Amino acid sequence: MTKSAWLLAAALTVPLYGCPEPPEAAVEAPLRPVRIAVVANNGDVRERSFSGISQSTQESRMSFKVSGTIVELPVQVGDKLSPGDLIASLNPSSYELTVQQAEASLAQAQANQRNADANYKRVKGLYENNNASRNDLDGARANAESARAQVRSAAKTLEIAQLNRSYTRLTASADCSVAAVDVDLNENVNAGSQVARINCGAGIEISFGAPESLISGFEQGMPARVRFNAIPGREFPGEVTEVGIASGGSAATFPIVVALLELDRAVRPSMAAEVIFEFGSDQSDVRVIPASAVANDERGTFVYVAQPQAGGTAVIRRQAVQAGELTANGIEILSGLSEGDRVVTAGTSVVRDQQIVLLPQG
Repeated sequence: MTKSAWLLAAALTVPLYGCPEPPEAAVEAPLRPVRIAVVANNGDVRERSFSGISQSTQESRMSFKVSGTIVELPVQVGDKLSPGDLIASLNPSSYELTVQQAEASLAQAQANQRNADANYKRVKGLYENNNASRNDLDGARANAESARAQVRSAAKTLEIAQLNRSYTRLTASADCSVAAVDVDLNENVNAGSQVARINCGAGIEISFGAPESLISGFEQGMPARVRFNAIPGREFPGEVTEVGIASGGSAATFPIVVALLELDRAVRPSMAAEVIFEFGSDQSDVRVIPASAVANDERGTFVYVAQPQAGGTAVIRRQAVQAGELTANGIEILSGLSEGDRVVTAGTSVVRDQQIVLLPQG
């Protein structure tokens, strides 16, 4: 190949290897949509709801004061009781024998007392006639006093034995209904073990625990609204009747009792209830937002605020907040948000500060 031919071939191959190919067009990632909630002014009233269980205003857990074997159990759940009706009874045989033994001991003590009194009277007469010494008189007097003390002791022992015998019968003291029966015939029970639970009051009350941060806001006569899961769509008026002065158990909650002001046949003991109160707010800048909008990390508690832009988009801004208590409507924000702010309520785990997102339409 001549030199000119070689140069021509080289010139033809330059465009194939020296010119880069045009780059592919960059594909923009689609904007991520988010769900938001607009922060509104919640006014000066905040609602609090508490869960509790309804119960009769006079609920009794019946138990024997003595132990024994149950030989009578005439009641069933739902039975109506009148004053004096038998609930259960124990085998009284051993208690009858104890009574008889106490009666015999009392009779013996009384006989000893009569003998000691007669001896004291005889020795006293001899002493007055100078036929007995002073020591004989003092000894006879002491024996008589001891015999009288033994009689009193034997009488108390008999009284206790008779009481224990009477404790073998468990009866109703008022008009009641049987809520639960916890034993069976021929079952051995200990003193204090629950035999049955009876409801004797016509009214209904709900007990629940209030946290220590709110206990100062409760007082007797405070109004409340009560809802029952088993009675949807209805609310019942109530008022606080008892406010605990000390926390119960290991939890830092104080017992509160709310009584229903109206009787209703649909409301029964042992129903799950929600008790709602309205508390005045002493902080005008407190906001309540959905709990899903609040997040925590090593930098603290925060929310994502969406700042709207043109075209239905928004820029995400991380905003530190001070969270308060969890309420029925959401979580309280004590500081960090203003009325009208748009907080992200869905998608908080996948958005980041300064990210551009797509706002919902409408």
